[in-house]
Amino acid sequence: MARELVMFLRRPGGQSQFSVPLWSAQPATDPVRAAVSSVQADPGARHTIADLAGRSGLSARHLQRRFTAELGVPPAAYVERVRIEAARRALAEGDEPVETLARRLGFGTGETLRRAFHRHVGVAPSDYRDRFRGTREYA
Repeated sequence: MARELVMFLRRPGGQSQFSVPLWSAQPATDPVRAAVSSVQADPGARHTIADLAGRSGLSARHLQRRFTAELGVPPAAYVERVRIEAARRALAEGDEPVETLARRLGFGTGETLRRAFHRHVGVAPSDYRDRFRGTREYA
């Protein structure tokens, strides 16, 4: 029973982490925290380095350096990973077409989502949906 109730904070065996806070260091300063919060609040919004810099009150170049130093990844990579996590949740929980999902989450096209998803997760979005979609009961 105890073995079944154990939850790993880090997944064993090189498996991908399913939560942004687990794979990402936490920001140490308010400007980077503001940028991270805006990405997490709306992954599909426009998150160029200029947009994030405006939200954080830093120049784009300075935010790029501080963001990478504090989180270990550049802002563009962070945004992509947050969007991939949002796509994972949407694929597992709903029936939204991949093209629609891609536009809503800021990928632009289904092909861009497919490529990013395969790069991070190792499978196509449709395969992920088939594997992880919750079981449904029909009346």
